Amino acid sequence: MSDQEWVLLDFRQSTFGSRVRIALAEKGINYENREEDLRNKSPLLLEMNPVHKKIPVLIHNGKPICESANIIQYIDEVCKDNNGPIFLPSDPYEKAQARFWADFIDKKLHVVAMKITWHKTKEELGEAEKELIDCLKPLEQVLGDKPYFGGERLGYLDIVLGGFCSWFCAIDMGLGNISIEGECSKLMEWTKRCMERESFSKSLDEPHKVHDFVVKIRTIRGLTNKGSKIYLNA
Repeated sequence: MSDQEWVLLDFRQSTFGSRVRIALAEKGINYENREEDLRNKSPLLLEMNPVHKKIPVLIHNGKPICESANIIQYIDEVCKDNNGPIFLPSDPYEKAQARFWADFIDKKLHVVAMKITWHKTKEELGEAEKELIDCLKPLEQVLGDKPYFGGERLGYLDIVLGGFCSWFCAIDMGLGNISIEGECSKLMEWTKRCMERESFSKSLDEPHKVHDFVVKIRTIRGLTNKGSKIYLNA
């Protein structure tokens, strides 16, 4: 697709930006990545996404597509004739289920992730960690014994949840006081399997970098908790 122009307005540590990078890589799309300063958003970002003023925004031939789950579907439809994988299943029911769980990830899992990342007390952290496992258990059931949520091949839901892979590993490194691997072993096996793919390894930060980034931002915000593993391991 050499005649196409793709530009991604992005932020490296964003789980939402990460999933778009994974989708572009899986489709073999060459694109320009423009890193945004979220404290000083560029005029282009404000022009391309005047409603939410957030990343990621994918600009395809000058036209903006906003919201990461929507962007992934767009990439899948526009690039369905290339040699990359098909993300969304063709069966209407399976497609509806994939979209349902993607919505669950964005409205439930992401909210819990923010609670864990920016907790102010050990009590808040403990409550958020319980919520996290409650979110991950049903996702693990959906995965079942399949290698990917898409079955034998990577699919839409793998990419949507894939943006969290480094964060899951960082949690087990010390961002929290729980072990996702201990609670949801199949999901962590899926995480490691995904991160062995080139599309993931190039699109996601290494877990220790995620850990260090969160510790740095928490310190800047004055969020310290000396009894938490996040600081004992820092």
